Amino acid sequence: MAAASGLFNIFRIAELRKRLVFTLGMLAVYRLGIFVTTPGVDRRAMQDVVAQQGSLLGLLNFFSGGAFEQLSIFALGIMPYVSASIILQLLTVVVPSLEKMQKEGELGRRKITQYTRYGTVILSAIQGYGIATYLESLRAGNGVAVVGDPGWGFRLLTMVSLAAGTAFIMWMGEQITERGVGNGISLIIFAGIVARVPAAIYTTVRQLGASGSQLSGLGLLVLTALMVVVIGAIVYVERGQRRIPIQYAKRMVGRKLYGGQSTHLPLKVNTSGVIPPIFASSLLLLPATMAGWFPFLQRMSNAIQAGSWIYNTIYVALIIFFAYFYTAVTFNPVDVADNLKKYGGYIPGIRPGKKTADYIDFVLSRITFGGAIYLAAICVLPTIITNEFGVNFYFGGTSLLIVVGVALDTVQQIEGHLITRHYEGFTGPRGPRIRGRRMTTGQAVGA
Repeated sequence: MAAASGLFNIFRIAELRKRLVFTLGMLAVYRLGIFVTTPGVDRRAMQDVVAQQGSLLGLLNFFSGGAFEQLSIFALGIMPYVSASIILQLLTVVVPSLEKMQKEGELGRRKITQYTRYGTVILSAIQGYGIATYLESLRAGNGVAVVGDPGWGFRLLTMVSLAAGTAFIMWMGEQITERGVGNGISLIIFAGIVARVPAAIYTTVRQLGASGSQLSGLGLLVLTALMVVVIGAIVYVERGQRRIPIQYAKRMVGRKLYGGQSTHLPLKVNTSGVIPPIFASSLLLLPATMAGWFPFLQRMSNAIQAGSWIYNTIYVALIIFFAYFYTAVTFNPVDVADNLKKYGGYIPGIRPGKKTADYIDFVLSRITFGGAIYLAAICVLPTIITNEFGVNFYFGGTSLLIVVGVALDTVQQIEGHLITRHYEGFTGPRGPRIRGRRMTTGQAVGA
């Protein structure tokens, strides 16, 4: 009843209602743009090629919500923007000027956002040229060429079309963030994944009903129960955090006494979000994609076929590595310890300064290991089920991590609007407040 009351309260607030309508309208425009094919491309031939190849084309098609198999103007999706954001985050660690700019507050963040936009357009143009030259060599199973009139004219037109499409998606995402509800970039990735859920359900049910399936009629119930358990595990871990107690010393400013209060420093179990699986998948799919251009990579591609034990072992190792790497890039214990010391805060029993930084780093390393194992288990689960039961399990891995994470963030923002206007949240007046992941742009992948 409390959840139903919370849903009705959404439509009682004019501003929140307008934000929701605006968000849904922008997502509808995005989905319509999926079906606008880039000039010069045979859509049916492209769909046949994507269906035959399970390499990087499948990954691009996955994150673009099916736009790549249509070779839509939105074929690159929002991934160039996410890549540019990640590159800027990594550069802030090694480039002092960018690190200083990041600490300048709102002005510095605006400059970094502007650089991210420029980087998005440049990456989109480069990827557009690479895709154009690659498409010219593709043929469908019946021998029909994907590109009817190859040449520099097609390449330039494809570069402009794909770069413009990505820039438009980037603009829509920023507009949703500013005038809508939730993180716009994350919601666009979310919409692309959710749009493919009906087809995934149909495919799974059809495979379960096939005569050669290893599962009985009870298999659908088992997979449904497993999906619910996986979703529950993701929600539990994504909301999990280690709270380090922080105490602020009392100080006199004029005639007033400040400080003395107790608070905590929340450290998330999964600080890196969905970035490790995305990086790991991209690296593992790269040899299969490059093998068509460089024959000497064919042997390596055959050795790490998706679903094999070698593939799964390398996949898990890469996820754990990138979980630690990205956490180290985005969270600096030394800066946190310096800020605590600057404002008179300290961890009880820990000396301020280097000891505090070492303690935070120690705690973060321990919980990051648990988060990395959790990410690896969720991402490997679909492969294990496919190998064991002969049925493609689409409700796990990176897609489910993104969907659940974005849903938590969006619900958290809606509940925040309700509470600030003296309405009950989704869990009622006495229920717990819903905490999202508070994803950065890089964590949105979709975050």
